Order: sequence, then C-alpha cells, then structure tokens
Amino acid sequence: MAVGRQGDLAERVKAKAAVLGFSLAGITPAVPAPELDAYLSWIEAGYHGSMGYLARPDRVARRRDLGVIQPGARSLIVAGLEYASLLPEVALADPARGRISNYAWGLDYHDLMIPRLEALAEWLRAETRAEFAHRVYVDTGPILERSHARQAGLGFTGKNTLLIHPRRGSFFFLGEILTTLEFETYDEPFPAPEQGGVDCGRCTRCLKACPTVAFPAPRVLDARRCISALTIEHKGTIPEELRPLMGNWVYGCDVCQTVCPFNRFAVETRESAFRAADLDRAAPPLVDLLALDEARFRARFAGTPILRIGRERLVRNACVAAGNWRGPAALPRLEWLAARDESALVREHAAWAIGQF
Repeated sequence: MAVGRQGDLAERVKAKAAVLGFSLAGITPAVPAPELDAYLSWIEAGYHGSMGYLARPDRVARRRDLGVIQPGARSLIVAGLEYASLLPEVALADPARGRISNYAWGLDYHDLMIPRLEALAEWLRAETRAEFAHRVYVDTGPILERSHARQAGLGFTGKNTLLIHPRRGSFFFLGEILTTLEFETYDEPFPAPEQGGVDCGRCTRCLKACPTVAFPAPRVLDARRCISALTIEHKGTIPEELRPLMGNWVYGCDVCQTVCPFNRFAVETRESAFRAADLDRAAPPLVDLLALDEARFRARFAGTPILRIGRERLVRNACVAAGNWRGPAALPRLEWLAARDESALVREHAAWAIGQF
C-alpha cells in the first residue's frame, strides 16, 4: 500500500536526509537493477578476479531479486555522502610515501553512514505511522548500488564504472535503505543524453590514465588489474608484471577519478571525520609502514577503513611501493622483512622489492 501525507513523502524523505548530513538522496522502486545483465556478463568474463564472493549463487540471486534480501521489498532509498578532501598532489605523489585513496583518509564511513540511515528509517516510521520492514546497507550487501542510484536520479555511470553526478563529481559514498514501504511517487532515472541528460561523451581520460590498463572497454573494469582491488580486496600475491605499474599506492587508487573532468566540480567534504589530519594520514612514509607490527598497525589505523585489510596486506603493498621507489632508507627494513617476517606473503614481496634496487 502506498503511503503519503502532508505533501509528497518522497520529497520529505530527501529533505530529512539532507538534515542528517547526506549530500544526495533519491528513491526508486525495488526492482532489478538496470545493469544486472552487464554485471552477470562481467562475472562470466572472470573480471571479478579473486573476489569470489561476487559470483556466489546466493549473492547473484539477491542481486536478481531484492525481495530475497528483504521479503516484500517495495522501495530503495539511496543516499550519497561526499568525502573529498584536498591536499597537494605533489606531496601525495612523493614516491617515498605510500599513497592512500582519498576515501580512507579519515574514519570508517560505515560507522558514520549506517547510524544516519537507521535514523532516517526511524524518522520515516514515525512520520508515516506505518509498519514496515527495512534493511540498511553501505556497500555491505549484494546490491548493485551504483545502478540503483542511477535509477534514483543521482547521476550516470561513467566510463570508469563509477557513479558521476554532473555538478558534484564522483567523490561520494552510497548507502541504501531497502524497505517494504511503498511510495506514491518515485524519482525519475537520471536522463540519457538524448533525453536532456549528460554522460562522458567522447572523453576517455580515465581509460587512458589507468596505470595498469584495467579497463578493457568503457564501463568495464577488470578487477584483476585494478590497483584498488589488488591493494584492498586481493589477499594473495600481486602479479609481478603489475607491481612496477602500481607506483606508490598502498591502499586503493584515485587515478580514474582525479582525471575526470566532472570532478572539477567536487567540493571538499563537510564531514570533518573524513578529512586527513595531516599529510602522513593520506600518504604515510613508506619506512613507517614497513616497520609496522600487528600492534602498531592496529593502533595507527583503528577506526579507519584500512584496518579491515590487516597488517599483512598493507605491508605487502608497502613493499611493492618501496620497490618502485628504490629509496636507500627502505632497504634495511625490506631486508629484515624478507628474512624474518612471519608472513610468507610479506617475505616474498619484500624480496621482490629488494631485487628492484
């Protein structure tokens, strides 16, 4: 049953989302994502790489039908929150530093967004006085969120596969409320160019700028070559042929966003929790990362997205960056890691880094 009173409920939801600090919000019916077939083809091609969970039959079933996640689902509220921070590019690119993706410079976005989405759902329950079930996700569930966000009018899918808002760029997180509540009105999908909307047009800057050539075609990402996937999601050995192409990235990668013309409109986040306290938070010295033991790793990155990849993967990534830097200051620590670290993964990457000297 559709619910609405005191004007349009959907508009009041979006107004409340803004009060809660969200930068964007839209509402769309809980139907299969328009890009579902593209996702299935992507899986079939093996582009998900070592992220096997993306191809699990139960996850695919949930993406095919949101009702599997939330029985009786009728609506999907999609909210965006900007995270961009501004620091000098020349400092971030210093090869003696390990570069971290902009989104991870501050506190873990899950800890900030999930309570706000729950607060929005509780406000909606009080506002409508209706009984409904809901589930909240912030890239924590099997939802093709960028595709649904496009259906909710929040932007278009760029050639770098990211959701781009034409006046805000792409530096924002997405979160969703999947609910059994039905709205009287829903947002229109973001219009195609022939309908008065915009897209990437003939621009291919992101495709050309990717250091590892991870885009086999526009809007298709090969995660097996993506620096972000390799440094965050990939748990094993990083292919040797890709290591020299990874530069000083140790957690994620922003290249395909920083070259995007639409991101000239991106503004610095209003969320102080997302900002880097100093340069060392955005690009810590590699010698510091190479010296991390488990306790120091946990103390340094507590409350941040980096904590979830663990010390082993971060030091593995730092070894690759140090091999690309070839700074003499890193050599003693690399030698110690290659000979004595308890992780075979770290020892192998440290030995490779030494070989680059």
